[in-house]
Formats: sequence, structure tokens, C-alpha cells
Amino acid sequence: MGVGPEGNGAEAAEAGTRLEIGGSAGSLSGFAGNYTPLYRAQNEHRYLRQALIAQYQQTYDCSLVVMIDQISMDSVTLLAEVLHDVDPSKDLHMLLGSPGGDGETAVRLARMAQAAGKRFVLLVPEAAKSAATILALGAHEIIMGPTSDLGPIDPQILIPERGYVGAKNIIAAVERSLKEVAAEPNTFPLHAAMLAGIDATAVQLARSALARTGDLARQAVSSNPDRTTGEVTALCKKLDKPLISAPHSHGALIGAREAIKAGLPVREMQPKDPQWQHIWAVWTQYFAVGPVHKLIAYEGVKASQVRGG
Repeated sequence: MGVGPEGNGAEAAEAGTRLEIGGSAGSLSGFAGNYTPLYRAQNEHRYLRQALIAQYQQTYDCSLVVMIDQISMDSVTLLAEVLHDVDPSKDLHMLLGSPGGDGETAVRLARMAQAAGKRFVLLVPEAAKSAATILALGAHEIIMGPTSDLGPIDPQILIPERGYVGAKNIIAAVERSLKEVAAEPNTFPLHAAMLAGIDATAVQLARSALARTGDLARQAVSSNPDRTTGEVTALCKKLDKPLISAPHSHGALIGAREAIKAGLPVREMQPKDPQWQHIWAVWTQYFAVGPVHKLIAYEGVKASQVRGG
């Protein structure tokens, strides 16, 4: 992971660097006197990202951190790094891009985000699925646009050689194979090959994770200290069908309108909204680093932990 000198984005803002959203990228000449030419050239993309973050913070009077990653135990330390010196008197905005991951960790991240600022506002420029949706449940507000996508709360199980696989998909695949083998025993070798790496332990883990989904959702919703017990109970009840029990696929789409209908505190923005354009400008900087599904990025106006792409 690349770890850069702290203060880059803040220094850009203080030096008068102004980036035009939707137009020219502007100048980062404020950095010229701080670093040697080669070092500056090697890190200029990071400086640009952090300058955009600093400008967003100044424009919307908040703290902004970026998290792009599969949610895992490592996420706790990496998020703590970018939350280290955010202003607790201001709202915390988190730009999140994640396919999901570990639900238990997602609850911890929601609690961390709530503790870091006055209000926790989640920005979803593209996708925040499964465990990332659990994290979203803890927010005071979720900002979404036409490109945004949440997803069902379908726990993911780590399968060797396959990576994370949705618990519902594991159970469905095994149950279908058992039925087909019972009907045609000679197909056993084919199904055994197709389910390689998925044993009885993995199936039991998937069943246990599904049984715990409702509890995780409630813990995430409860992480918002401004919700009463009654509000938590009512929201969890409303979320159960659209996010937990009804969806059959891990990849089911939940856009802004579906999320609002489900009871989530979503603010829907249009492409021409100035704030959405700024969010999109920040997001595309990370998209340009490389394939987002291979990218790990935890970044703020000072801290920077980015690898992959």
C-alpha cells in the first residue's frame, strides 16, 4: 500500500488550489515547492484526489473519507486510519464502493463512522452491496443517484479458490444438485466437480450466516444513536422483505427509489446536481486508477492507503 505524506489535500486547499467540477481540472502548482519534480509527478494523481476531497469538505462543511474495498477485518484498521483526525463537530461523509464482504465487520464500521462525526452520511456513486448495505443501514442519510445500487443483505462465505460466494447461492446450488443427483445418480461426478470447494461445513456456515442476517441488520440500524428503540424496530420490520427475505439473488438491484420504498433515509440526486457532480468527480478519480473490483482505497484529505487497480 502506498502511504504518502500527510496534509497534501489540505495544503492544496490552503494554497488556493481550486478544481473546476465538470470543467478544467485546474492546477496543482501549490505543490511545486513542497516536493522534488519526480516525486511530485509520481504522486500527482493522489494530490488531485485529495484536493477534490478538500474542496468537497470546504463546499459542504463536512469531513469526507473514501472507502473502496471488499469489507474484511483489515477494513477496521484501514478505516480507522482515515478517520484518525476528522473533525467530530462536523458531519462525516463517506464515499463507499464495495461488493460486500463480512457482515459483522460492516456493523463495526457503521459504529466507527457514527462515532467519528456529528452525522454519518453515506455517498453511493456506484455499488454498495450486501455487507456494504449493512453499513449503509447505520447512516443518518444515504445519497444516491441514477448510477447507485444497494443490494440484498446476503451474507458471503469465503470459498477456497473461488473467493466470496453469496450464502443463498451456496445453499441453492447444493440443494439443486442433491435433487438432480437423487433423480439421476449417474450425474454425481458432474455435480461434485461443479461444487468443488463447497463442503458440508461451508453449507452450514451459509445457513448460520443467513440466520444471523436479521440480527446484523438490527445492530447496524441501532448504530445510529438518534434512532429510538421503536424506530429501530419499525425500520427493521420494514426492511426485512425487500432486503433479506424476498430477494433470491445476491446481485439483485436496489436503486434509490427501491431504497426509499424500503424505508431507508435516501436523498436522491440527479446527474446535474452540483453535489452529485462533485461526488462523481471524486469517484471517477478512483475508477481511473484501474479496475475498481481490484482496487483497495482508503483515503481522506490527509491519510492515503491505496493499492491495486
